[in-house]
Amino acid sequence: MAKEQLTPMMVQYMNTKDEYPDCILFYRLGDFYEMFFDDAIKASKVLEITLTGKDCGMKERAPMCGVPFHSASSYIAKLIDKGFKVAICEQTEDPKLAKGIVKREVIRVITPGTIVDEALLDDRNNNYLALVCMVNEKFGIAVSDVSTGEIYTTEVSSADMTMNEIARYEPREILLNSEAAKEISEEIELRFHITPDTNSDEFFSAPDMEGRILRQFNKQSLSELNIGGKTALIRAVGAMLGYMEHTQKTGLSYINTLTAYEVDMYMDIDLSTRRNLEITETMRDKARRGSLLWVLDKTKTSMGARLLKQWVEKPLVNPIEINKRLYSVKELTDNVMLRDELTMILSDTYDISRIISRLSLATANPRDLVALKATITKLPELEMALSAAASPILKGITKDFDILADVRELLDTALSDEPPINLKDGGVIKSGFNDEVDTLRSAMKDGKQWLASLESRERERTGISKLKVGYNKVFGYYIEVTKSNIKDVPETYIRRQTLANCERYITPELKELENTILGASERITVIEAKLFDEVRQSVVAQIKRLKRAANIIAVTDVLCSLAEVAYKNNYTMPEITEPGVLEITEGRHPVVEKMSRDSLFVPNDTRLNTDDDRVLIITGPNMAGKSTYMRQTALITLMAQIGSFVPAKSAKIGVVDRIFTRVGASDDISSGQSTFMLEMTEVSNILKNATKNSLIILDEIGRGTSTFDGLSIAWAVVEYIQSKKKLGAKTLFATHYHELIALEDKLGGVKNYSIAVKKRGDEITFLRKIVRGGTDDSYGIEVAALAGVPHEVILGAKRILKKIENDEISTAGKTEKKPAQESGQIGLADSAANEIAEELRRMDVTTLTPIEAMNTLYRLASMAKEIQ
Repeated sequence: MAKEQLTPMMVQYMNTKDEYPDCILFYRLGDFYEMFFDDAIKASKVLEITLTGKDCGMKERAPMCGVPFHSASSYIAKLIDKGFKVAICEQTEDPKLAKGIVKREVIRVITPGTIVDEALLDDRNNNYLALVCMVNEKFGIAVSDVSTGEIYTTEVSSADMTMNEIARYEPREILLNSEAAKEISEEIELRFHITPDTNSDEFFSAPDMEGRILRQFNKQSLSELNIGGKTALIRAVGAMLGYMEHTQKTGLSYINTLTAYEVDMYMDIDLSTRRNLEITETMRDKARRGSLLWVLDKTKTSMGARLLKQWVEKPLVNPIEINKRLYSVKELTDNVMLRDELTMILSDTYDISRIISRLSLATANPRDLVALKATITKLPELEMALSAAASPILKGITKDFDILADVRELLDTALSDEPPINLKDGGVIKSGFNDEVDTLRSAMKDGKQWLASLESRERERTGISKLKVGYNKVFGYYIEVTKSNIKDVPETYIRRQTLANCERYITPELKELENTILGASERITVIEAKLFDEVRQSVVAQIKRLKRAANIIAVTDVLCSLAEVAYKNNYTMPEITEPGVLEITEGRHPVVEKMSRDSLFVPNDTRLNTDDDRVLIITGPNMAGKSTYMRQTALITLMAQIGSFVPAKSAKIGVVDRIFTRVGASDDISSGQSTFMLEMTEVSNILKNATKNSLIILDEIGRGTSTFDGLSIAWAVVEYIQSKKKLGAKTLFATHYHELIALEDKLGGVKNYSIAVKKRGDEITFLRKIVRGGTDDSYGIEVAALAGVPHEVILGAKRILKKIENDEISTAGKTEKKPAQESGQIGLADSAANEIAEELRRMDVTTLTPIEAMNTLYRLASMAKEIQ
């Protein structure tokens, strides 16, 4: 459209919109943010608000919609949730002083990954932005929570590793350079349901990347940040800083640390495993309840909740660091009084990590500073409580403990105890902090009394008893004297207005009072804003000290949370031992145990190593508990490596570098992959990336294809995994292919286990107990009956099964009659003997109660007598 046709205001709008073509532009007009043209059409649909029109100089009215500025946050949240970016364009000059169109500028760009507004954030979850830059087949990854100032970065060598790292953070927004976009853009959209921004190469190719990084973190060389020579990583971090400056439109002084790490510092958990183990959310509902994090999170602060999630997402592999956490949790588990005292102190603190960021970005309100003061006020109590601690982490964080007394004193002196949220509402600065504010505040409060006193003094001085002080909008304050008393008016009075029966005057004193009283409200708003900004900047100057205090609070909170969970759930401290060993006695599934309130959880042992117990083949019917058992083994291992106690009587955990799972079977329709293709893709990933120090969980490999193909694949996978030359990883392998139990006698390191089942007639009971030895009975028909399949179908299944067992129906699809035996008819005695032998073969005596054992023995003895 031709801009010359537009009104001056719309020309200004279009010029601003041209600078932010990928954003919904919130254009401030009075008390509203207005949107025009395509922005208005899009926003009105998402926000469900009325689409109107505005004369803009063209023949047709411009589509327009708007939202009140004071309630804009909720509307912005809806747009952000739908993946839009919002540019906030504010008036940057006083309309009263403006000549022509009021100047406006974009003061902030809000995107899904750069939100800092408290109302738009989940206080218990980080809000991550991720940037990936591919250079020379290396992937540089930079991840940041703009609301807290954290930046994490690493460099990896493959697309798969990149996807796994992104999965750790669950970012809400992802930017890719063009090279990375070619490799992983489609995969990101498929797996994370996020459309990555692939049109931001200007950020990745900006000049002087190294200089920008060094200036931001106040370093002389990149080696001081442990990122020297990593081109892809450097460009990702530089692009991150550039994008943050572009969206926040202000300095980034609060971002003063960069955490660079190698991926092998943490346990590798791929996308499939994160989903299958339900580490931070459930598979079905994507809910927090029912996940491992839900069980472990008893934190009292938002900072602690976010840090705990980071620990869960990044299990450690360094035994020394793991034990530091474990011994700190142990101290708090054993010392209930210390834990309770710390918990009480933490409950009275606020989210100062995000407050610090808002202060730095000049978006904090007065109550943020009061919350900061309240938190700092608790630091002496926290220091005193922690001074008694002896465990590694708790003792370490108390070294040179800074209670920030100077910051607390400034905030206590400068700010009212209960200020309004909006600075313009006044009453932010405490009385006694600034003389001018006190005078103006007194004028607003005592103005009438001052005027009454002046009136009384003037009556006494002039002797005019009917003299009075009045006010109107035209002349302001005045002294009114009737015509009969004009002769007594002092020479110092200045006539302002003559009326029929009186004269109105002013005096220098009255004029001064007028200026004080009438200008007090407006003047005090300006002064308080200036003083508030000075206090804010003074606090921002102490960011490093404040961040250290925030870290102390968060770490203490996480350790207290893990200790409380351990204490209340009867967890035990795991022993971190040499790699290759995994011994769990009476282990329990942490989530299933909490969810199953109506029944006791049946604990089970696990013994795995890289020698004689490398691969455990687990057989048994569906619904009996195989998957729960395998998942609990993986979760106990993961919990131990984040520094948590575990649900077991005892546990020896050799550090695991990676956990892989292949659990369940569901078609990935969105990617066009069948159950079997998806299964084989995941198996391929496991076999390519697992090491001897990995833990592998495989459930029902090969079920997505024909029986013989599936059995062959499952057999070959076990052979590959158990081979020390090829892999030799610790593995739990659940299967319905009972032929695989023969591998125990054929392959070293393979052991058979099964789920104990009690059967009475056609009824079965799952005992949920893992026992030594395999089983060749799947109890499929009995499980179908338990699941509620109609009785008629169950009877039909039994009839067909009997025919198959008698070879009357060929499993290859051909019907044939079982040939008659040439040796003659089998006698009743032979049939009874076979029946007794078969029952004895199937019987698991470890699952029988004493009375059941006696009854069974009596019945079998009776049958034996009949055939004698």
